[in-house]
Formats: sequence, structure tokens, C-alpha cells
Amino acid sequence: MKKVGNHNSNSRKLFVSLALMLTFSLTSFAQDAAPADATEAPVATLGGDPVKGKELFNSNCAACHKLDAKSTGPALRGIAEKHDMPWMYKWVQNSAALIKSGDKAAVKVFEENNKVPMTAFPALSESNIDDIIAYTSEKKVEAPAAVAGAVVAGESNQSGISDTVILGALALVMAMLVVMLVLVNNVLRKVAKANGIVIEPKAKTTPIWKAFAQSQFLVLVSSILLLLVSAYFVYGFLMQVGVDQNYEPIQPIHFSHKIHAGDNEINCKYCHSAARVSKNAGIPSLNVCMNCHKSIAEVAETTATPEYSKAFYDEEINKLYAAVGWDKSSQSYTGKSQPVKWVRIHNLPDFVYFNHSQHVSVAGIECQTCHGPVETYELQKQFAPLTMGWCIDCHRKTDVKMEGNEYYTKIHEELSKKYGVEKLTAAQMGGLECGKCHY
Repeated sequence: MKKVGNHNSNSRKLFVSLALMLTFSLTSFAQDAAPADATEAPVATLGGDPVKGKELFNSNCAACHKLDAKSTGPALRGIAEKHDMPWMYKWVQNSAALIKSGDKAAVKVFEENNKVPMTAFPALSESNIDDIIAYTSEKKVEAPAAVAGAVVAGESNQSGISDTVILGALALVMAMLVVMLVLVNNVLRKVAKANGIVIEPKAKTTPIWKAFAQSQFLVLVSSILLLLVSAYFVYGFLMQVGVDQNYEPIQPIHFSHKIHAGDNEINCKYCHSAARVSKNAGIPSLNVCMNCHKSIAEVAETTATPEYSKAFYDEEINKLYAAVGWDKSSQSYTGKSQPVKWVRIHNLPDFVYFNHSQHVSVAGIECQTCHGPVETYELQKQFAPLTMGWCIDCHRKTDVKMEGNEYYTKIHEELSKKYGVEKLTAAQMGGLECGKCHY
């Protein structure tokens, strides 16, 4: 009798070929939707230039006014509809004089805004004010509405064929292919049997695990290797106990160091002022936040990122207001505050002594040395491992700054002669003594 190879390989090749043909045939269904043309309605500029007006508004008015929300002063969008231009010129250039003259409109505006005097801007010409008013007269840009007939996921595409129908057809075709392959395999087996052809069975081989178990040398070498690898990983695991490098918790109020320390270049020690004079850097109080956010109730459009939208940042500012008890509509404190449960990130053991002022004020070390490039962090994390080895390595490499530090003058002269160096490291000046860091 004749012997032939296993026909399963042929059926697999047939299945793969049919699948490839089916995949390439589906390209006829893919069509891209044509972009809709966006149109913008023209905005009246009242004789001024809104582009220049925006620049003037941001440099002169934005500290106290917003376009669509009350701040220290009233919202200014559409202000031209409430007052005539001659009155606006007098108000902007010298509001105090206008109020003193008894002008009813000026007195009303003054009283409605908690009697907070407006800064006079005599340097702004009437044309400058025209530009600002033109900017405030622009209509608010609303989010574009959904275009009629647009493609919606799960509904239909431009060809008029539902996506669900296409997926159902594909599933049906795949099921038919499977059935056809099973039938073809059965037919081939019957034909082979009718013609006296014997299908050669697969040769039996010894399983790998059994062959491995029969070799004493391989078992011995593998056991030793397994013990060494296990000891290595156990040691590494134990050495990482208490090490929280890259720990990045979610805080109750989202605070972006990237925006504050990076984009706005706020000095670290403005918020963490205790780092200059105290052992701890301290968590800034919410009053420090309100120094700026009393006038900043929302972020700029350019602040938004693909991950965090403008609405997200604005909502976090609202959380700050709720915690500190600030009513942005009336621009006053309500007296109803609530604590913010910040999650601590850097936490040294109780037996370790670390003094921020000694490193920041005396040694002049930058915050980024230990805390990493915080100006790039959206969420603050633990940059350094803060292990004993990491601290010792820094003491061995860091030269002591002698400029303007008379405390180290005498000891530096003596130790520099002893070690034969011009500059001493923190380690050479006792930075490795146990009592320096441990009680």
C-alpha cells in the first residue's frame, strides 16, 4: 500500500490562503469621511483691532478681569453694550475721578464690585481702549455641534452599509470557511481509505521534560542555577523594602509642577519657604495658593494637554476654592473651609535625620538634585531612592562650598593640608560620621 504525508499541512495552507484573500477583499469597504468645512461668523470690532486688543487686555486687564466670569472686577465680554465709548474712555483712564464727580453709572459699578478701586490707565489712548473693547465684543466661541450625516461608530459609513452588518458578514464567512475545511479533511480521508492509502502517523518522541529528568547532570546544574538565581532575587527584593523610588500617588487636588515650576517659572522656595530655615520643607498652606488663584479662576486654553483638558484643570481650581472657602462669584471668603488630605511622597525612617536648611541654605544644593526635574513633572513623584548608599555617594562626590561661609574657613585650611587637596568633599569634613544622620 502507498503511504503519503499528513494532509493537515495542506489544509492549513488552504486556510491561510483563503484568510489572506478575504483580508485584501475588505479594503473596498474602507472609505475616509470628507472633512466638513468650518465657517466662522464675522465679529464686529467697533472700529478697533481685536488682535491688538487681546494683547492689551492680557497685559493691563487680565489681573482683575475675565471675559466670561467675575473676578476682582466684572466680566467684560459685551461691556460695549452697557456703556457708551466716551464714558469708557473716562472710566479706564481715571475711574476714581469719574466716581468722585458723582457719575451714577460709575458709582453703581464701584458699589457692585465691593468698592474695590480700579487702577487708572492714563497711558492707554482712546485707540488702545477701542482695541480692548473690540476684543471684549467678540462672540464667545462655542464647541462645534455635531454635523448632520456624520459617521457615528457602530451606525453606518459613507457607503451606506452598517458596520454591524459588515462584521456579521465577516463572522459568517469565517464560520463557513471552518466548516468547509472540516468537510474537505473528511473527504480526503475517505478518498485515501478507498484507495488503500495509509496516512503515516506522527512518530512518537520522548517528551522534553522526561528526557531532562533522565539526565542527572542537567538536573544538578539546573538546581544549582535555580538556587543562585532565587538567592539573587530574594536579596534584591529585601534590599528594596522601604525604597519607594518613582512613587507617584494621586493627590486630592491635582497640582501640576510642570505648569507652576515649569511654564510659570515659580521658584520652589516660594511655596516651600520652610526649606530655607527648617528641617522640613513643609506643605504650603492653601493661603499661599490663593495669593495667585484669587485672580486665576481658570487656566488658559494653551495649558490643556491631550491627557488633561482645560475643563479638568478648571475643576481642580474649583476644588481649591471649596477647600479654602472662596466664593468666586462674590469674590469673598465664606468662612467654610475643609482640610485637604495630601498624600505624603517622601518619607524617611524615624531614625534618620535630614535637615533641609543645612542643604538648601548652607550647602546651596538645588532642589532638583534630590527631587529631580520637578519643573517637568505633571504629577510629583519620588525621584531618588533616598537610601543610605545614595546619600553617602552624594557626600563623597559633593565639594563643600566655601564662598561666603566663614564657619568652614579654619577647618577647611587644616583638612585640605591633611588630605592634600584644594577642595574638600562633605565626606572629608565628617559627612560619613554615623551621628551626622542617625540619632
